[in-house]
Amino acid sequence: MSRIAILSSAVADQIAAGEVVERPASVVKELVENALDAGATTVDVTVEEGGRALIRIADDGSGMDRDDAVLCLSRHATSKITAAEQLVGVRSFGFRGEALPAIASVSELMIETASEDGAGTQVRAAAGAVLETRETTRRRGTTVSVQRLFYNTPARQKFLRSARSEWRGIMDTMHAIGALRRDVHFTVRHDGKIALDLPAVPTLRARLAELWGHRDVQRFVDIDDVQGPIHITGMVERPADVGTATRRVLLIINGRVVRDHGIVRAAEAAYRSTLPSGVRPSLVLSLHVPGGDVDVNVHPAKSEVRLRDRWPTERAVENAVRRALGLFDASAGIGWRTWTPAAAPSWRDDVHGMEPAALRATPAAEGLFAAPAEADAPADAPAYAAAVAVEMRDTDVRAVDDAPISVPPLLQLRRMYLMFEHEDGVILIDQHSAHERVLYEEFLGVLERGEAPSQRLLFPMTLHLGPDEAEAFDANRSSFEKLGFEMEGFGGHSLLVNAVPMPHPRFDAERCLRETLAALTGDRAAGDAKRHERLAATFACKAAIKAGDIMSPGEMRALYIALANTKLPAHDVHGRSTIVRLSWDELDRRFGRK
Repeated sequence: MSRIAILSSAVADQIAAGEVVERPASVVKELVENALDAGATTVDVTVEEGGRALIRIADDGSGMDRDDAVLCLSRHATSKITAAEQLVGVRSFGFRGEALPAIASVSELMIETASEDGAGTQVRAAAGAVLETRETTRRRGTTVSVQRLFYNTPARQKFLRSARSEWRGIMDTMHAIGALRRDVHFTVRHDGKIALDLPAVPTLRARLAELWGHRDVQRFVDIDDVQGPIHITGMVERPADVGTATRRVLLIINGRVVRDHGIVRAAEAAYRSTLPSGVRPSLVLSLHVPGGDVDVNVHPAKSEVRLRDRWPTERAVENAVRRALGLFDASAGIGWRTWTPAAAPSWRDDVHGMEPAALRATPAAEGLFAAPAEADAPADAPAYAAAVAVEMRDTDVRAVDDAPISVPPLLQLRRMYLMFEHEDGVILIDQHSAHERVLYEEFLGVLERGEAPSQRLLFPMTLHLGPDEAEAFDANRSSFEKLGFEMEGFGGHSLLVNAVPMPHPRFDAERCLRETLAALTGDRAAGDAKRHERLAATFACKAAIKAGDIMSPGEMRALYIALANTKLPAHDVHGRSTIVRLSWDELDRRFGRK
């Protein structure tokens, strides 16, 4: 006697329901997506007892005639595709024809629909069986009511959470769909009260302001980046605001809300050297990639996709987020209104009326970042400062255009901050953090390109290290050599230093080397960054000018220009803010003028 049997349709439907319908939020998702596929511009969601008692979705979409209203409750009945080839690049939310029959198999379901105003159809089903089909009168569109979810599967019903928890899941689902489809008016009611009313809006920022509040949205900067066939839009949290509110992550690929840890990790990698370890930012990203490069048929609930070329996509996301974080708008603000991309100021804005020719004619910066005089520069090893000065003179700012950097009048406060006036407020720059960011990116480039110029010492310097410091030196020896140090063993744990880098004239090589080795002591793993990134960050911190150092006008000007040339000027390598903005509105409010 055969032990293998074909399951009955009722059992098969309940198994399918277990894959598609996990909880009330799953029902809401599937039914709202059906409404959107039908071209709805208005969707009303009514929920009672967290979806346990009732879920009703009403839309003004295309509706169905009598035959389709009955047929839609059959498994694998769909209007979205007719051939397997159409799965490639499919744009509709649904395409399997499983959601409605799966929901009907574990609930009492009623469909009211009409393709035109007037005569319509009502279909009632329970436990997967159609009970009644009759005519009705209604407006164009469809209303699907789901009652007593999981009433015929007690094992599934007992795993439902409290009504409050299930309601939170439904709200999370509607937040995601609302952010995705900003052209649709959504209304959500719970136990007779309107919980969400989202009119159609033109922008993502406007929709998120409705969902999260205007204050929370001000923590984000906009992304709009195209790399090859990949178009990336959305919003990412300013590093200075990360950790100050609930973390939110929303990922959309080709108009579909999905989960993809690889894409999220790539976006978070762009924050490297701007956030403390363990802190994760909020992200709202929308990717548009060629339809043939995405497989959406990999998850029963279509909440995951498979990318054909994952690495280029992740790299594009990381670059797009990093570019957004490198904008002036990504710096910390006090009472600052969020700028739109069209109004966002640039490091190259000529806000003080300075002519480009006058800027170029300015004499070379003195002190910090300045190139030494010809007679003072060693013939065999030009100072690191000379290389920096040449780079600042000859390199385009961010390689965006040939516009020169307009440097405003700068003032040093408390030997710690640089201040200047901007058309939208007062800007403060932390001199140590700014110099640390400049040196970090310079050192990182040196470690990636190869050896850096160094200056030979007239009298070699002897360093006596402890066992841990000696171990840290051995682990990073090649990187120290690339940075410009020339060292050799001198017996035991002693080192003989013959040459050192010169990132700026105030550089104290011995103190910086000792403090860097002490900081690297006991570091067994590279953490989130590669080992050379960690060394570059540590060395930059120790080599940068300190709070309390007096800076001349030329030095402040040179630091401003060098900071503008960095990729992420708004933050230092520890995640602290380099730039803080104080808006005129906030000042006026403090003085009682508003």
